[in-house]
Order: sequence, then C-alpha cells, then structure tokens
Amino acid sequence: MSESRRLLLTLRYDGTGYHGWQVQKNGVTVQETLQNALEAVLAVRPSVTGCSRTDAGVHAEQFCCHLDTTSSIPPEKLAAALNAHLPGNMAVCGCREVSAGFHARYDCKGKTYRYQIYNSRWPNPFYDAYAWRLRSPVDMELLAASCKPFLGRHDFAGFSAAGSSVVDTVRTLSGLSAEAHEIGTGERLICLRVTADGFLYNMVRILTGTLAAVQQGKIRLEELPDILASRNRNRAGPTAPPQGLFLEKVFY
Repeated sequence: MSESRRLLLTLRYDGTGYHGWQVQKNGVTVQETLQNALEAVLAVRPSVTGCSRTDAGVHAEQFCCHLDTTSSIPPEKLAAALNAHLPGNMAVCGCREVSAGFHARYDCKGKTYRYQIYNSRWPNPFYDAYAWRLRSPVDMELLAASCKPFLGRHDFAGFSAAGSSVVDTVRTLSGLSAEAHEIGTGERLICLRVTADGFLYNMVRILTGTLAAVQQGKIRLEELPDILASRNRNRAGPTAPPQGLFLEKVFY
C-alpha cells in the first residue's frame, strides 16, 4: 500500500445551487459534491478540509481544501479525473502535494473577497445570480470615502451575524476599494474588493450593506467610525444578499 500524502485542491464553483461549503443534512453542499467525485475516483470517501465556510449562494473563484490519500494518482491526473465526475457548476483548477502538516484553514494568511453590485434602474437576468442590484446611481467618490474608516486593525464585532460563537472579533483589513465598469447606457457593474487576514460570519456582506446604506442616506459618512467602534450589529447596515459575493483569492 502506498504511503499517505496530503493534497491541496483548488476549486471554482458557482454557489447558486449549493447550501454553502460544509456538509448538511438538508441541502446539497460543495463539500458533499466534491466528496462524491473523490469517492468515484478513489473508491474511498476521504475527509476534506476547506479554507473557510462559504454561505449558501456564495461563489468562489479560488477555494482551497486539503485531503489525505494513499492513492498514487499524480495530482494533475487526479484533477482531470475529478472534473469528469463534477457537475458543470464546479471545477478543480489546481492540485498539488503539500507537507503532511499543511492545513487549508489554519495556514491561510488572508483572503480577498469581491462583492458585485449591479447599478441600474432595470433588472438584468444575466446578473441576477451574480450581483446585488442597486437602482439609484452610486456615488463612487462617496463610496471610496466610506471605505476608508474600515481599513486597518479593528474590532468588527458589529459586522458579524448575530449569534456567532467567535470570541476574537479583531481583524486587519489591508484592502477595501471599489471600481466601476460601464456595461451599458446608465448601467454599471461595481466591484467591491475586501482583503483581510480573516473574516467573521457575514462580515463582507454586512460591510457591503453598510456602504449601501450610506449611499441611500440611511447612515451618514461621519457616523461610520462610531458605528465600527460601537461593536453593535444593530447600528451597522443590512446584510447584502449572498449572490453578489465571490471568494476571489486565498493567500498562504
């Protein structure tokens, strides 16, 4: 029997039809779907550890996970074999051997998320599953100014979903910026990118909802530092919907 080796898989997936990453009793998940493919290829069902737990409906352009296997299949051939068994909304885009002590979650140094906002008066079926539509024109200068108070090291307790069991809510945001792409007359796709050493549950979606509330005049720009310092979830904006969120990059 071959010795066990640890492999790092990199995935892309459209999260529309999934109930997030982690296996659940009452919903199809990314982890379960990947394990089904692994079992079909390896004839055993290995445990798979992900770099994070994406929510239902959230997408990933780079999601990393590790597994242990005694199979001698070369990494590149395993990736190809898995893709033959995965549905069209998921793909393995990388596979390599790592050290036995490597951990996809605990060795992660940071992540970048992208949140997409479709800014238009009119609905667009091509963006419904991949962006949050804001009807009123977004003031990009105000958006840029609204991002600044969150940069650096802060306690983001007020930007975490209620009921979270995480004790340490301090995170360092090294990047928070937005860019607009004209996609039609009076229509724009606005990409908000957030890079941090870690994220709380729903943190990016609550940040996005808070920035949107500033645009809508429901929160004043001058209030943001105090809202952040208050650690009070009720003072921050709403939780933006999941379909606009993409895990864009994982850093090791």
